[in-house]
Amino acid sequence: MYQLQVEDMTCGHCVSAVTRAVQAVDAAAKVEVDLASKTVRIDSATELAPLKAAIADAGFPVASAS
Repeated sequence: MYQLQVEDMTCGHCVSAVTRAVQAVDAAAKVEVDLASKTVRIDSATELAPLKAAIADAGFPVASAS
């Protein structure tokens, strides 16, 4: 399970875009987005780096990850 701080998310479209970006890397990933705290929780067996890259490529900078 990864928890990322993702900037620039403001609406449902952002949630969908981030979710699609993660699931393009790992179709089985479970993605939970909290717009209020700008956090994304990802349950995936995939390494973190390609997931972060996919989110960034979708236009949403990843500020931090744990």
